[in-house]
Amino acid sequence: MADIMTLGFEAAAGGVFGIIGTALGRVAGFFERRQSHIQEQARWGHEYKLHELNMQARSQETEMELALVAQSGSWTGLEASIKADAALGKSSLWVINTLRLVRPVLTLLLWAITAWIFLRTQNEGIAEAAVFAATAATLWWFGDRAPKSSISQRS
Repeated sequence: MADIMTLGFEAAAGGVFGIIGTALGRVAGFFERRQSHIQEQARWGHEYKLHELNMQARSQETEMELALVAQSGSWTGLEASIKADAALGKSSLWVINTLRLVRPVLTLLLWAITAWIFLRTQNEGIAEAAVFAATAATLWWFGDRAPKSSISQRS
């Protein structure tokens, strides 16, 4: 009987250790899964930050492209204005002289109106806007109006 009891005791002890081993495996698996979740969250956080940086880079790239298009349009407008002025061709001298006086006369009137607004208004914003408009118009009207060289006039 001692042998059967010993065998029963050994079987029970083996079962208990088997259950303990399974429980320890499950506990270890729980900690492994928790560690895996922590690593996944860190990876997702990194991917999220990378995605945000990519979005910011695309946004800045789009803003730069828009600025370039606006600048290009501005130069195209100036070029068209200069070509229109050059396309007058042969005309009466008084017509050409009158056309050439339009911008200086408008500029003098614009600056006179700006001075009047500056002296009369109590609102600084209006005065600043008038000065800005007059400066922008003057630089637009007379910008790059230097005489062409004789080489470019021949071609």
